[in-house]
This record gives sequence, C-alpha cells and structure tokens, in this order.
Amino acid sequence: MTEERPGAAEAVDSVLVALADPTRRHLLELLAARGEATATTLAEVLPVSRQAVVKHLSVLDAAGLVTGGRVGREVRYAVRPAALNSTARWMAALAADWDRRLATIKHLAEAAERGRAGEGEGE
Repeated sequence: MTEERPGAAEAVDSVLVALADPTRRHLLELLAARGEATATTLAEVLPVSRQAVVKHLSVLDAAGLVTGGRVGREVRYAVRPAALNSTARWMAALAADWDRRLATIKHLAEAAERGRAGEGEGE
C-alpha cells in the first residue's frame, strides 16, 4: 500500500488520536488563526477550564502538533505543521492507492460490458 519509515505509523496514529477530539481540533484552529496563545487565553473562548485546555494541549504536543515555549512566566503555544503535513501525505497516498484500485475495477467492468455487447451482435 504505502511505504513508511520506521515510527511513521506511530506518528500518524498519535496525530489521528489527537485530532479525534473536537476540542483539540478547535484548539488547533485557534492556534493556527492566532499564531500563538497561552492556555489561559485559549480557555477564555472555550467551554472548558484552563486545566482541561492544558491537558488537551499536552496531547497535541505529544502528537507533535503544537509546541509550548516559555516567555517569562507564560507558556505560549503555537502550531507545528510538520506532523499534520506528514499525516496529510499519508492520507493522500492512501487515497491515491484506492483511486488506482477503483480505476482498475472500472476498467475491468467496462471491458466486460463491451465483451457482452459484442456477443449479442453475432447472433
């Protein structure tokens, strides 16, 4: 199907697990729009506590989707697109593989249909 380097499957798995939660997807969207933000700032626009935001950011960080850096007493989070880009490439390769399979099935079905149509002409 698709060629993967060692550890790539685990990286894709962690990204997909992280993105399975709607709150984490929303956090990622907010960070992408803002560039960077603190957990406190993000919690102000979400219906969850700051502590919950920190836990969600931890999952996103473990998946390589965000990074947190200290600026004084604050931790500011920003999107890290590499893991998301890698997952998107994996999904595109998977989709291309299925497209090839479906094109083969279509070609075989059309050939079989032409064969049946040709049989009826000789009678």
